[in-house]
Amino acid sequence: MVFAAVEPVWAIDAVDLVKTYRGRRRADPPVQAVRGITLRVRAGTIFGLLGPNGAGKSTTVRMLATLTRPDAGSATVAGHDLLRHPWEVRRSIGIVPQRSGADPDATGRENLLLQGRLYGLGGAELARRADELLDRFGLADAAGRLARTYSGGMLRRLDVAIGLVSRPAVLFLDEPTTGLDPEARAVMWAEIEALTADGLSILLTTHYLEEADRLASRVAIIENGQVVVEGTPDELKSELHGDAVELELTATPDARQVEALRIRLAALPGVGEVTFTGRAVRARVDGGAAILPALFAAVDGAGLATAAATVARPSLDDVYLRHVGHRFGRQEEVA
Repeated sequence: MVFAAVEPVWAIDAVDLVKTYRGRRRADPPVQAVRGITLRVRAGTIFGLLGPNGAGKSTTVRMLATLTRPDAGSATVAGHDLLRHPWEVRRSIGIVPQRSGADPDATGRENLLLQGRLYGLGGAELARRADELLDRFGLADAAGRLARTYSGGMLRRLDVAIGLVSRPAVLFLDEPTTGLDPEARAVMWAEIEALTADGLSILLTTHYLEEADRLASRVAIIENGQVVVEGTPDELKSELHGDAVELELTATPDARQVEALRIRLAALPGVGEVTFTGRAVRARVDGGAAILPALFAAVDGAGLATAAATVARPSLDDVYLRHVGHRFGRQEEVA
């Protein structure tokens, strides 16, 4: 009896990955870039690693892509053991690094053909694959141009195409839209969303909250080399009850005014998680816009004035604030 091969449920299954680097100078202490990261990426989905620069996202990708060896922990990628069968992992993955891997002095088509040859492809099969990818990513008309003449958006689409030449089971996208203008970023998002329709599994690292919210079916927020929270974007946002209110003051309050306003806001029912950053005061409230008059009165009572106010539903930025203690990419005083 012949049994069909069973596709792995988990495209990536990593447990307690650790990576430590030596300091720049001999006297410097070691830097623990990743401190025991565990994550599972279900096959055929996009999983987002969300965190600021230096959080450990790229180091995690480098370990899972066999570009650097973990100091501790284990993982399987596309069903292959990361440490025992690294070559099988490499045959099963595609990588789009933060910085473009395209040869600027080769044409778009030449870049794709070179990548295919590195994976043992050739002849008519490789030519068809290159044409298919050039057409898919809107680069057919620019296929004969040197990559150095491409716009930023075109170059990133070429990078993704290069990562797909070998038809990988798992694709690593490391900050794929960094530096792109809003229009080029929206085009790239549409391309990434379409990839999973073919059954591709994607590990996406990003420091754009909106990008993770739109693309990823699950996200893990990373801070200081550790996962602080994981779940679907909707699950994480649903943990935050009420609305987010931001008040912009007409002037930056001093320490006495901050304390006075903090006390007044704490006395209001349904107001919590108050933070101060310069002239901005943020809080989570019950009742949305209905509580604004009471907030304005609290500001006035503290000897301050409100210049503007906004009310919004919970976002991943609010999730980040809840679990990390400051807004994404900024340190704040948490009252």
